[in-house]
Amino acid sequence: FPMNVAELAQILDAKVLSPGVDLNREVESGYVCDLLSWVMAKGAPGCAWITVMNHMNVIAVATLLDMACVILPENIAIEQATLDKATEEEIPVLGSGKTSYELAGLLYAQGVPNPVK
Repeated sequence: FPMNVAELAQILDAKVLSPGVDLNREVESGYVCDLLSWVMAKGAPGCAWITVMNHMNVIAVATLLDMACVILPENIAIEQATLDKATEEEIPVLGSGKTSYELAGLLYAQGVPNPVK
């Protein structure tokens, strides 16, 4: 730490699902949650958000909070329309075969802080 989204993807062995999106955004924190209202209250700009949710509202929340990226665990599929919106909004979406627990552990091991004070 510090790192950008491209470096994070490499550390997590994650695939970039939204091609063409700028991966130079700095990752400032990491958060794991699957409840949109909770994320809206606790997330932060520059956050790498791990969630199993794969619908359009995830991109809306990530955009609203100016997050660094969204990370989908366990090879969760995401619709092309949602990826198109992510690309339009410049939100990198990463996909991984690892669980949320494993991904959070890797973020923690890299020194990525939690945004919740």
